[in-house]
Amino acid sequence: MTIIASADGSALGNPGPAGWAWYIDPTSWRAGGWAHGTNNMGELTAVLDLLRSTRHRADEPLRVLCDSQYVINSVTKWMPGWKKKGWKKRDGKPVLNVEIMKALDRELSGRDVSFEWVKGHAGHELNEAADERARAMATAYQSGTAPEDMPAGPGFRDDAGRGIEAGDVEPDLFSAWASPEDLPAGHAGSTESTESTDSNGTPEHLISDAASREATVLGRGNAPGGPGESLHPDLVCVDRRGATTAPESVLSIVEAAGCEPRELRVTALGAHAYHVSYRLEETSVVTRRSSVWVREDQHHDMGPWLLRYHQVTAEV
Repeated sequence: MTIIASADGSALGNPGPAGWAWYIDPTSWRAGGWAHGTNNMGELTAVLDLLRSTRHRADEPLRVLCDSQYVINSVTKWMPGWKKKGWKKRDGKPVLNVEIMKALDRELSGRDVSFEWVKGHAGHELNEAADERARAMATAYQSGTAPEDMPAGPGFRDDAGRGIEAGDVEPDLFSAWASPEDLPAGHAGSTESTESTDSNGTPEHLISDAASREATVLGRGNAPGGPGESLHPDLVCVDRRGATTAPESVLSIVEAAGCEPRELRVTALGAHAYHVSYRLEETSVVTRRSSVWVREDQHHDMGPWLLRYHQVTAEV
């Protein structure tokens, strides 16, 4: 039997409080969102969560209704070329929302999935239902609704009520990152990893990911939106004098363009947080840097990694 669902996203401000939703019928739908996101993030994540929620029925065709040509073109036309070019666009610039795109690529592999464009806000029953729920989630984040009161929906009907059973252990950061949906392309589906680790046992791809995020805020990376997009709204930054930096001055303290992090060490702080420390040889001073990165639970979906704490200490 073909599963037919509509997927949609919504952002208030774009970027701003954002939501996503997929909808099959009144008993089978799900929504999530972020305190800060874009409409395209919502559109893509709605499809991604739908794929994950129906993974156990991967032998059945899935028909996805979208009012976003961006989503449809991304997954049906552009993605193969991006993947061949190392997730770069034709002009050499990095693909936007690349982490979601990579996850979509993995989830689509081996699935019979078709996409159909529908005109938005034109009375299409499934599209209107998904749009309404995505917008409701964005509005909930805008108004500061408590997580337990978020309009998240029942989920896919086969999974309704399924949650973490008593005695289940939440995975730590490294096992969470090493899950099939979070592994780099080429690792998905593997139950054993031959990837090397550092002296502390941290997988090299995790160290590489952490280094890439640090490079972005240091002004060395080329992430879309620049370093400002990687900063948590409640970021705390302590400068070399031991003073807490005002929000408008954070980047001037954190940025150290041209410097290469050395002696980088990553430590898990939980399932969705990690600490990274490293040494920077700047022009006039050598500093030790310490950062805490977090992914916040946005009710049924995890937001992007954001820098929550950064401290700069001059090396004597």
